[in-house]
Amino acid sequence: MTAHIPEKPALEGLEQKWGAAWAEQGTYLFDRARAAKTGRGGVFSVDTPPPTASGSLHIGHVFSFTHTDLKVRFERMRGKSVFYPMGWDDNGLPTERRVQNYYGVRCDPTLPYDESFVPPFEGGDNKSSRAADQVPISRRNFIELCEKLTIEDEKQFESLFRQLGLSVDWTQTYRTISDETIRTSQLAFLRNLERGEAYQALAPTLWDIDFRSAIAQAELEDREQQASYHRIAFHKTDGSGDIHIETTRPELLPACVALVANPDDERYQPYFGKTVRTPLFDVEVPVLAHHLAQPDKGSGIAMICTFGDVTDIIWWRELDLPNRTILGHDGRIVAEAPDVIVTDGARAAYAELAGKTVFSAKKRVVELLQESGELLEVSKPFSHPVKFFEKGDRPLEIVSTRQWYLRNGARDEEFRARLISLGQEMSWHPDFMRVRYENWTNGLTGDWLVSRQRFFGVPIPIWYGLDKNGERDYERVITPDAAQLPIDPTTDVPPGYTAEQRGVPGGFDAERDIFDTWATSSLTPQLAGGWQRDEELWQLVAPFDLRPQGQDIIRTWLFSTMLRSALEDGRAPWSDAAISGFIVDPDRKKMSKSKGNVVTPADILAQHGTDAVRYWAASSRLGSDAAFDPQNPTQVKIGRRLAIKVLNAAKFVLSFPVPEGAAVTHDLDAAMLATLDRVIVDATRAFEAYDHARALEITEAFFWTFCDDYLELVKERAYDRSDAGQASAALALRLALSSLLRLLAPVLAFAAEEAWSWFEEGSVHTAPWPEASGIDGDPAVLTAASAALIGIRRAKTEAKASQKTPVSVLTLRADAATIERLRRAEGDLKAVGRIAKLELLDGDGDLVVERVELAPQEA
Repeated sequence: MTAHIPEKPALEGLEQKWGAAWAEQGTYLFDRARAAKTGRGGVFSVDTPPPTASGSLHIGHVFSFTHTDLKVRFERMRGKSVFYPMGWDDNGLPTERRVQNYYGVRCDPTLPYDESFVPPFEGGDNKSSRAADQVPISRRNFIELCEKLTIEDEKQFESLFRQLGLSVDWTQTYRTISDETIRTSQLAFLRNLERGEAYQALAPTLWDIDFRSAIAQAELEDREQQASYHRIAFHKTDGSGDIHIETTRPELLPACVALVANPDDERYQPYFGKTVRTPLFDVEVPVLAHHLAQPDKGSGIAMICTFGDVTDIIWWRELDLPNRTILGHDGRIVAEAPDVIVTDGARAAYAELAGKTVFSAKKRVVELLQESGELLEVSKPFSHPVKFFEKGDRPLEIVSTRQWYLRNGARDEEFRARLISLGQEMSWHPDFMRVRYENWTNGLTGDWLVSRQRFFGVPIPIWYGLDKNGERDYERVITPDAAQLPIDPTTDVPPGYTAEQRGVPGGFDAERDIFDTWATSSLTPQLAGGWQRDEELWQLVAPFDLRPQGQDIIRTWLFSTMLRSALEDGRAPWSDAAISGFIVDPDRKKMSKSKGNVVTPADILAQHGTDAVRYWAASSRLGSDAAFDPQNPTQVKIGRRLAIKVLNAAKFVLSFPVPEGAAVTHDLDAAMLATLDRVIVDATRAFEAYDHARALEITEAFFWTFCDDYLELVKERAYDRSDAGQASAALALRLALSSLLRLLAPVLAFAAEEAWSWFEEGSVHTAPWPEASGIDGDPAVLTAASAALIGIRRAKTEAKASQKTPVSVLTLRADAATIERLRRAEGDLKAVGRIAKLELLDGDGDLVVERVELAPQEA
């Protein structure tokens, strides 16, 4: 024995005991020296999802990260050197929002740094709060608070992940805002720029007016909003009457640049190429044809405004229309009217809108249209989908801004086809998730907008030359040398300039935007794997074996990582993608913070134990949603029962000493081990195919047969050292326990380790994965003996007798093959049933107990 077996084995305290032991012994460290010897083929590398450090982990993290850990533990036991890092996604809008609410501050980059600044409070409720109530602070002060809070969040995240038993190498961690990460992200972008894959453009941009930042296509979501159609009269220029349009956005009338109808719509064909004048603002605009106009929507003819929705952008671009944007970055109507609004009445009408929010402007425009008689009708409210930033609170607007983009295949058919091909070369688990990637790639409408007008993130490493008037010359982009990285262009000086030339004519100006957080997170293989930093490590781990992630970020994280790898290396960044499903509540609704139905995992882990929660996660296949009811977590309770049974069964098995020179000689023992061989083969195949749920199902079913049937059948023989079959039973039990603990170790990480320590050296998690013993046995012997045992138990129960009651005579009848197998286990059946005489009779059907005669009971 290598450790003392407790009198009453328990799950309590195992997480602390073994978590500390694994850390001290370096159980999960990446063995780089060994990996260097075996080469890339001997390594299993994981591109781990970096959780967003802007709040708390939820049960969905436990679910998906456990799925990854199951595969990782399996590969480690198969002899691979496992590279399993952890990253923290620090930067981005969620972190800024959390810091604003937690500390009661907001960033004002015009303010100077205050070295002695103390935030007004700590520990806000993390809900949206009014900017007017937040204390303005400098950009540097704000970033310091972001750093402080994310570091504290990461400590809590790591603590919970350790409690969950993730076999992460905690020496291989990275943060998406560290100097090394900034260097990698900036270097990758500069290489994109050098190859012509990155560019800057002034274009219509989806804009969040609360975050004051551009939003990429991948970050959008539709939310149902109430709206009403306003039927408005546009006046034909020739004075022959009106054309009626219906719009939900009358406040954008000053930005109208055309009317549009479907080219096949006979109602409007006579007007194509002619013009009308806008109500209130008296601007002449053309009537045009475009196939995206819907004849059955509203009056069949729409006004094109710059810009009301994404379709407006398409019409504006394809019909080559002017840009008359009237919305500012704050979501309010800009003060200066478009230059085509020239009449006194039109300018007066516009002046009443200037400075108003979209909501207030709409209200006033409706009133003005009613006064002018140009508002004909307002429909009843209806619900329709509106674009939101996935983390925002108000509908997105479209404003014209200068932004940085990465080419992503949206306008390059050949490159798009290459991205699709790379996705097809990968293995997807489950395979149908590949379609989501392909649908997203084929549905791209524009290149990837990677710049953000925020503060806490990776600075875009660019300066601009200033002309003689001190204006930016966007054709003169100044880049740093790679050796200078990381840089912050707002404080660092470009090559060939001095600090005194900042902001003066003929000098330079800094790019103040930062990268979208996905622009850095898309480089997680490079960040973790040492790209352009540690060439030996990169060659050992890349391309990675596994990308595990949720299905909801296929369009963002998976696609963007594939894009960066295709641009940089011309290959997919991984061989396999494992996609977890969602966690849903008992009503089958997806859990999310916005719905208020999120379950935090700490209490569940404390109440039921980690192995129980890991079992629940392992019971669900990849890609499948799992329901979780914190009031009645059935699967968790089943997992706890299994973990406790593992400890108790191991203690029981280890109570039977194995004599020196023991061999498996008994048919029932050989039958059990032959059955276990099949389990090992099937469970191994399942794990290889990323089907951890099937591996668990196979193993668990055998484990209960082993405990409920085989253990009961052989325990009398295993106890009796005078029995010639004792050594065979004791050895078979020990061999089975060893294999079962290793089969269950990926799931029941703590219970398996505890039981393993009672009779083996080292960790079960670095022990070899079990292999079939090859013992020649007939599994049907165990099947027949198990069925007979069930029949014997039922017969005693029906006779209202204890299972310990002796039996004088018991008769079993079954087909000849079954009877022959029962004869090979006859001694064990008689012992477990306390049967003096066991009659085995040939028959034609299934096994039945024909006769049971209980022994006379003493008074």
